Amino acid sequence: MTLVLAMLLDAWLGEPKWLWSRLPHPAVLMGRAVGWCDARYNRGDNRRIKGMAAMAALVLAAWGLGTILTAFGPLVETLCAAILLAQRSLVQHVSAVATGLRAGLPQGRAAVSMIVSRDTAEMDANAVARAAIESGAENLSDGVIAPVFWFMIAGLPGLIAYKITNTADSMIGYRTPRYAQFGWAAARLDDLLNLIPARATALLIALTYGLSDWRGIRADALQHKSPNAGWPESAMARALTIALAGPRAYDGEMRDFPWVNAAGRKPIGPPDIDAATRALWRAWGAVLALAILLAIM
Repeated sequence: MTLVLAMLLDAWLGEPKWLWSRLPHPAVLMGRAVGWCDARYNRGDNRRIKGMAAMAALVLAAWGLGTILTAFGPLVETLCAAILLAQRSLVQHVSAVATGLRAGLPQGRAAVSMIVSRDTAEMDANAVARAAIESGAENLSDGVIAPVFWFMIAGLPGLIAYKITNTADSMIGYRTPRYAQFGWAAARLDDLLNLIPARATALLIALTYGLSDWRGIRADALQHKSPNAGWPESAMARALTIALAGPRAYDGEMRDFPWVNAAGRKPIGPPDIDAATRALWRAWGAVLALAILLAIM
């Protein structure tokens, strides 16, 4: 029942500004820990080994913290789990892009730049909408389904260990000269921990929309540069009958990524973003129903 209450609390309150404007959010603290490891150990020789040691220390510390917090009882466990879930904030960020686009293209670009790493300055309205929907699908997996999954498997320790790994991957898990070695362990561990949740997210979207083209979802997912992100994106594209991904720019360089659900509709806009947020809630509702069923059993 702890998970059910945590999901409901997160969906109700999200991330209240009055609280996190006064206190550092746990994700910020995790980022500081990763940043400290990066600044202190990402230098000299044997960077891959140093990165592996840093990730082992971060995960063990996260697990230990989760174990301590769990000992304080169900109330503390519920509050901590709710804080580390991101359903409401995810929907709010994605919806903000639709609101921005309705006000004008510059406002849409500004809103989507808050949730994607690709270049946004030259995006047209279709590209802005695609980026928002892709981010929503991927972060449904990373920010909601995966945390729920690891809480089900290993309680609060598992959830916090997952979150520190995902945070590390978002900060150092890049194939750049600085992070290719030191961030290798973070990237690989994040891939491993998201292996099941990403596919579960795709399955949830497919089931809640009555989709049966699992072979097509899988085919598009396997074209993605990430071993996991393509699964929820592919399912979302088919649920909304639109095309996602395709060419986009990073650091001033246009890259020719393949389309996801290439036969889908390419001109899209705010109504499609609205439809994507409804899909996010459908998947969340299905997980909540499962959590309730497991609590009853």
